[in-house]
Amino acid sequence: MKKFNWGIIGTGWIAHDMADALNKVNGEIYAAANPNEEALRAFVQEKHVQHAFNNPDEMIKDPSIDIIYIATPHTFHYDYIKKALNAGKHVFCEKAITVNAQQFDEVAQLAKEKHLILMEGFTLYHMPIYQKMQDMIKTGKFGDIKMIQINFGSLKEYNPQNRFFNKDLAGGALLDIGGYATAFAISFMDEYPESINTTVKFFETGVDEESGIILKNSKGQMAVMSLSMRAKQPKRGLVSGTKGYFEINQYPRGTEAYITYTQSAHEESYDKVTAGNADQALEYEVTDFQKYIEQGHDEGELEKSRMIAHILTSIRTAWGMTYPFDNEE
Repeated sequence: MKKFNWGIIGTGWIAHDMADALNKVNGEIYAAANPNEEALRAFVQEKHVQHAFNNPDEMIKDPSIDIIYIATPHTFHYDYIKKALNAGKHVFCEKAITVNAQQFDEVAQLAKEKHLILMEGFTLYHMPIYQKMQDMIKTGKFGDIKMIQINFGSLKEYNPQNRFFNKDLAGGALLDIGGYATAFAISFMDEYPESINTTVKFFETGVDEESGIILKNSKGQMAVMSLSMRAKQPKRGLVSGTKGYFEINQYPRGTEAYITYTQSAHEESYDKVTAGNADQALEYEVTDFQKYIEQGHDEGELEKSRMIAHILTSIRTAWGMTYPFDNEE
């Protein structure tokens, strides 16, 4: 596999983890950018980065860079993606890839026109356990899939200025953790949801604190999602069919599926499937992303991100929750 030069925008904890992953697989950390000079200097020294830029725009223009990795708050993603694609770079962007469906459609079309790979950082698409469970579903082990249940609750210390709670920084549980739950849901639904029912509680800052969401498609399959930023919940995804169900804990980086086969209303048997390593989640992502570049297509992953972006935007519309920049072009 070719060795690609990566340029990293942002130096927060996820950028640190990504740098570690790149150093373990066939990825070269060519450059990093952050207007915060102190944070940039520390990152470059710790991760042995070759070049440092205070201005991300200048790094994006560097002809030696093949891939731009974006690890900034959500509100900066759209502009950096456009600049990187227009500079001829492939783009790996952390979730949420954009703050609304309109922005997503624009950058996805631009990537298509430029013949470049654009990918959103959802680890679960790359964890080996998911392919194993999909293979089992295809063989009929679980019968017809009927119901999916997903929980994700974190306990953030409330600070109105923090990006998690700040409307100006696209805060709220939906964009921060709702994408993971939605990604799990659409991974096991046969069709795109045609209806969304939801209820929400807001913080005083106007962003969502917690919500309940039900997705339903034309086949009658339903996904029930529970999200919170002020009440810890297990990261649990459960998929139920007419012949059994399975549960994946810590599902964004899941490695185990606990299976219950329901032969009848009163007879059950149990199994467990294991695959992958949670500590290698970002390595799986990087390996697949670089493979997509070499083969020239992303195996449908950007289409999944399109579904997620449109679902999340529809949910916010139902809530009447807008961001100040939603209508900007």
